[in-house]
Amino acid sequence: MCNASCDLDAKIAEWLKWDKNENTLSALRDLVSQKKTDELSRILLKRISFGTAGLRGRMSVGYACMNDLVIIQTGQGLLKYLEKSDGELLKQNGIVIGYDGRHNSKRWAELTASIFLHAGHPVKLFSEVVPTPFIPFSVRKYKCASGIMITASHNPKEDNGYKAYGPNGAQIVSPVDEYVQQSILLNLEPLDSSWDTSILSSRDSQLDDPLNDIVQSYLAIIRNTILPEHKTLNKNVGLLFTYTAMHGVGYRYIKKVFEETEIKFVPVLEQKDPHPDFPTVKFPNPEEGKSSLDLSFKTANQNNSFVIIANDPDADRLAVAEKNRQTGEWKVFTGNELGTLFGWWMLFCFKKRFPNEPLNNVYMISSTVSSMILKTMSKAEGFQFIDTLTGFKWIGNKALDLEREGKTVIFCFEEAIGFMCSTEVVDKDGVSAAFQLTTMASYLYNENKTLTEKLDEIYLNYGQHVSSNSYFICHDPVIIKKIFHRIRNFRGENTYPQGILNDKYKVTSVRDLTTGFDSNQPDNRAILPVSTDTQMITFNFSNGLVCTLRTSGTEPKIKYYTELCASPDIKNKTVIQNTLEEMVEAICEEFLQPKENNLIAKTD
Repeated sequence: MCNASCDLDAKIAEWLKWDKNENTLSALRDLVSQKKTDELSRILLKRISFGTAGLRGRMSVGYACMNDLVIIQTGQGLLKYLEKSDGELLKQNGIVIGYDGRHNSKRWAELTASIFLHAGHPVKLFSEVVPTPFIPFSVRKYKCASGIMITASHNPKEDNGYKAYGPNGAQIVSPVDEYVQQSILLNLEPLDSSWDTSILSSRDSQLDDPLNDIVQSYLAIIRNTILPEHKTLNKNVGLLFTYTAMHGVGYRYIKKVFEETEIKFVPVLEQKDPHPDFPTVKFPNPEEGKSSLDLSFKTANQNNSFVIIANDPDADRLAVAEKNRQTGEWKVFTGNELGTLFGWWMLFCFKKRFPNEPLNNVYMISSTVSSMILKTMSKAEGFQFIDTLTGFKWIGNKALDLEREGKTVIFCFEEAIGFMCSTEVVDKDGVSAAFQLTTMASYLYNENKTLTEKLDEIYLNYGQHVSSNSYFICHDPVIIKKIFHRIRNFRGENTYPQGILNDKYKVTSVRDLTTGFDSNQPDNRAILPVSTDTQMITFNFSNGLVCTLRTSGTEPKIKYYTELCASPDIKNKTVIQNTLEEMVEAICEEFLQPKENNLIAKTD
């Protein structure tokens, strides 16, 4: 009878037989010679799973990590799935592949391209690093069967990822990810041809570089989007912006977009070009706020620039900061605040472009964990609002559903600084968002109004929407499961918390999108899609606070999202803020019990 040690021996032998990368082969041999059984078991007996976000993980040897062999197995599985599900489309239009500036990204893009080329399918492989939004844009433009982006977005330098898009240009959703995962498991043994990238230089291959065509097509969309008077304003106002690419791919493309729209900017030189080690930032994620923008503040101050815009390394997200001219302090806008500004701006521009168009067919979308400001605005302005599950996979697909019904979707956002300002890209797009933000700022500054002042004005008109979002780090899935099990059985089996601070603030309803429970529905069954793979519970409180607790799909985090909305007649924001802070602290302590569970709070 064989045991775990036999299974491990078999996996070691299998890896040594299949892998052709000398670096990972050597790393495995070292682990074997050092008899690191626990580590070998962790990386070989468990496998990184293909989900709706594709793959993302640490670059290292083993099936649980990102490496050449896992990329080849994934490519082979995706190929077989697409041949079965969209065979004619794949044969006709092929796939499009892009990559960022991380370690291994270009190689893994080339390995993936080679697999499809050897199978006789057309491949459009970008010849240089590109923003992630270019991939969904390309899928729709060329009507490809799929799009693949090799990126780990804003993850640490040790990570990389494999992001897949469906033939509609949106991120894939269940059950497609499950079908791809099944296909990967049926095609694990690498073909010799899968390692052969020489086909990339063959004149007979169906390989094409879409870079110049896509850049020009993307710029044409920008050209057709900006109102002529706003382009003139950009030029005449002459507002100087500071831009950082965060050691990512954004600079080259932002530069072209800004030239097209007459935006003046100064780059953060130390972070202008792609660098796989992100040497000037602890975390290459502008969502971290001030801790990631130190060099941006320095550059802006040196150049008398009052607005900073930042992309994450794959340029699908956008962060913004503005300097107070009186105090010299920098305000870093939250994703919800930016969503508020964008919502106002996109509606303003739509009305300018189509002054006689009724708004009852116009839609904006945000995710359930984002501010409900768009919902509030929709009630006042007459446009339509829909919320979706967390993630642009849901937002993008919902936008396409609405378009097929003849609706007009003008803006979508998620609080994690993700913004979709056009359905030409049905995913978050930090490049087009940068163009819209800078144009908005130029318009406002021409009116002697700052972004901050406009934000205050919007909240004054529609009511304060005060948010507090953060996370705890937890590397142990067992503890995470225990925390959420306790929440679901808070005062006995199948009972959720009924309030906080000795019921000072009462819970009025609970929606659990892990189990499918929703106390707001007559049959207690949730309307939004349910996923047992992630934890997600939303609490509504009697004073209007909404709190969602959820796990991250890509990082070891328990995230919380809270928002307290007030009617326009409540002007005292300090009272609202103090109430929010009191409730957030109580929710964390009573529901998550961070000290008892050794959770690590976010630190700037």
